[in-house]
Amino acid sequence: MQKYLFKNISVVNEGKIFITDVLIGKGRIEKIGSSVSAKEKITEIPGEGQMLLPGIIDDQVHFREPGLTEKGTICTESKAAVTGGITSFMEMPNTIPNALTKELLEEKYAIASKNALANYSFYMGVSNNNPDDVLRMNSSRKNICGVKIFMGSSTGNMLVDKAETLNKIFRESELLIATHCEDENIISENYQRMKEQKKNLEASDHPLIRTDEACYRSSSFAVSLAKKYGSRLHILHISTEKELPLFEKNIPLKQKKITTEVCVHHLHFTADDYEKLGYLIKCNPAIKSSANKSALWKALLEDRLDVIATDHAPHLWDEKQPPYEKAHSGLPLVQHALPLMLRYHKEGKISLEKIVEKMSHAVADCFAIADRGYIREGYYADLVMVDMNEKLTVTKQNILYKCGWSPFENELFPASVTHTFVNGNCVYAGPGFDGKWDESVKGERLHFNR
Repeated sequence: MQKYLFKNISVVNEGKIFITDVLIGKGRIEKIGSSVSAKEKITEIPGEGQMLLPGIIDDQVHFREPGLTEKGTICTESKAAVTGGITSFMEMPNTIPNALTKELLEEKYAIASKNALANYSFYMGVSNNNPDDVLRMNSSRKNICGVKIFMGSSTGNMLVDKAETLNKIFRESELLIATHCEDENIISENYQRMKEQKKNLEASDHPLIRTDEACYRSSSFAVSLAKKYGSRLHILHISTEKELPLFEKNIPLKQKKITTEVCVHHLHFTADDYEKLGYLIKCNPAIKSSANKSALWKALLEDRLDVIATDHAPHLWDEKQPPYEKAHSGLPLVQHALPLMLRYHKEGKISLEKIVEKMSHAVADCFAIADRGYIREGYYADLVMVDMNEKLTVTKQNILYKCGWSPFENELFPASVTHTFVNGNCVYAGPGFDGKWDESVKGERLHFNR
């Protein structure tokens, strides 16, 4: 395996930015320090004026394989992710068939081992009918990221609304329990009421149907179950101010048993954007008011919200068109999540150190991922090199999602990913360098220190 030496590069890691050399080889970070040298042949990468970040870890993506590969595949979406600096992902179970058994889960791992350009893990899905299958996964807790419960609308057989099932999983699972929290009864009532008021619903009606109260009711119920049984709960895509008091901000992350995720689209878009983007930003939970967005930012910066993710969910262009009932929920984001956060850094909203904490360190700590998420000697060489002055305009030509569109099309980002290394392999070298991908080496299965 080729060795690389970053010379005089600004490393962003563990709350600090410092200039140093970084030597990587055999898939790992071998040495960090001034005047690093190696006896073997190495490829030297000049680091002056560049930033080196630990690879981004995305704890929630939908890569659509198997069964929905017209929207995206593990290969296409992981390639887009790597281009955006994401070196590891955790993928959701609502593919076709739903990943509700160990056998179906292992089929996804087999696909990833041949096709994923980033490191990978997959959640096992929970349904009203498979709690015993889920609990048998306790013995595999070091090899899968967690189990996923849809406590709100979903696809297939994955809406879990039986109290018996929920109590059993929260009481007996030794795995991290990740939840999508929206109350289905509130959503259904709101929908019926609005249909009576107006015949044709619009994209802007989405947050009036999937309301703050629908999120809070479900999240508070999940938190109550977790506290009752001492479960390890991780609530995904928090989108409302009302939910925030449910979570602690004064406890170190490694001591939290209840953790949270916020997604880039809830930090960026507001309900005002439906007028311009319409169903392109229809997602669940819904993008809501600017007051919610402001509250999410405050909670993120004060550590009430623990990690930043994407909930990347590609759909075909035709599937994002009206009418309301047929326009699919979800948007593709993995290629542009880090550039978006770097833009917020440039605007003074968040520090580079905090971006790295919330997109790398905290995700590794939250899931107890082995040897990743930090720039440390002995850790896997999952690294992202960023040019803070290399502008990127999103165009049809450089969008890599298989669905072929992005809600950020024509937007300008002031900083770009120039290199992405996965397990020491330079998988992506961007414009200004080789401008190409090395797809010959695949990512590895994530392991967890549980």
